[in-house]
Amino acid sequence: MSADERWRAVLAHDRRYDGAFVYAVRSTGIYCRPSCASRRPRRTQVTFYAIPEVAERAGYRACRRCHPADTNGADPAVALVREACRALDAGRTPAMAPDRLARVFKRIIGITPKQYAAARRVARFKQELKRRKHVSPALYEAGYSSSSRVYEHAHEQLGMTPATYARGGAGLGIAYVTVPTSLGRLLVAATERGVCRVALGDSAAPLEADLLGEFPTARVVQDKSGKLHGWVTSILAYLDGREPDLDLPLDIRATAFQRRVWQELQRIPFGKTRSYAEVARRIGKPTATRAVARACATNPLALVIPCHRVVRENGDLGGYRWGLDRKKALLEKEGDAQVSFPPKAS
Repeated sequence: MSADERWRAVLAHDRRYDGAFVYAVRSTGIYCRPSCASRRPRRTQVTFYAIPEVAERAGYRACRRCHPADTNGADPAVALVREACRALDAGRTPAMAPDRLARVFKRIIGITPKQYAAARRVARFKQELKRRKHVSPALYEAGYSSSSRVYEHAHEQLGMTPATYARGGAGLGIAYVTVPTSLGRLLVAATERGVCRVALGDSAAPLEADLLGEFPTARVVQDKSGKLHGWVTSILAYLDGREPDLDLPLDIRATAFQRRVWQELQRIPFGKTRSYAEVARRIGKPTATRAVARACATNPLALVIPCHRVVRENGDLGGYRWGLDRKKALLEKEGDAQVSFPPKAS
C-alpha cells in the first residue's frame, strides 16, 4: 500500500484500514488508527507505520481516543508479528520458527527480528538512563550483558557518552541559527564536533522546539559568534540553485544501517536520483527497501544528506520529512526533470 493510499484512508476516516497501518503525528508525538475522529494533521507532519509497536519504537504514544494498539486488522501475519514484537520487548524468544519469523517480520515491517530487538534495547537504555541517571543499572536493565558494547557504539547511538545522555545532554553545547529561504525557514545546528541538525519548516519556533526536545538540559544557544556562517552560506548557495559544496563536518547519531544508507545518499550526484530499491542494492541489502525508506525519513540533515534525491522506482516522489512540496522544489532546482535509474540486472 502506498503512502498516498494510506493518506486517503486517513482523510476518509476509513475503518476498513484499521489494523493495516497506523499514522503518527510529529507535532503531537501521538499515533492513531486511520479511522480516528481527531482533527486531521498536515500531511507534512505524518509518518506511517505498519504496526503500533514500530510507532512506539520511534517514540510515539498511542492515542487515548482511538486506542490504535487494540486491533490487528485482516492480515493474520500482522497479529503474529505484533506478538513476536511483544515477546522481543519482554526479552523472550518468539514462539515461531526463526526462518518463518524472519520472513514475516521483513514483509510486515521491513527489518529483521534481530534489528528490531537491537533498536528496542537502545530505546530501553535511553529510557533507563533518563530515569535512573546512572549508567551501570541502566545498561543491565535494558538487557546489555556488559558495558563494553554500549561504550563502543555510544556516540553512534546516543551522540555522546551514556553519562552525558543520562544528564539530558547537560554540558553538551549546541549552537544554532535560523534563516529565511525560498523553501521556508532553515535551521542549522552544530556541536563542537560538527553539524548535528539541518531542518526545513514553515517557521522558526517548531524547528527550535524539535532541536530542544531530546536533550532539554543541553546548552542550546543561538549562534552569535558567526561560527555557523560558512556552513549556512554553503547551504543557502545550494538553495539558490547552485551546485553545492556541502562537505561539512558532521555530528550525528545513527545505527550502523542508517549510517550506511546516509553515506550512500551522499554519493548520489547533484541533479540525479536513485530509487529506494537501488539504494538498498548499492549497500548490499537488496531486500531492505522499506528499511532504506525509514532511514531516509529519519535523516537529521536535510540537503547535506540528500534524501530528497531518493524516489520510488515508478518515478513518484515517495515521502519527505520536510514536505513533498519542498522535495519537488529541490529536485526542480537541481534540474532533474526526469527520474533515471541504472538498468536492472537481467
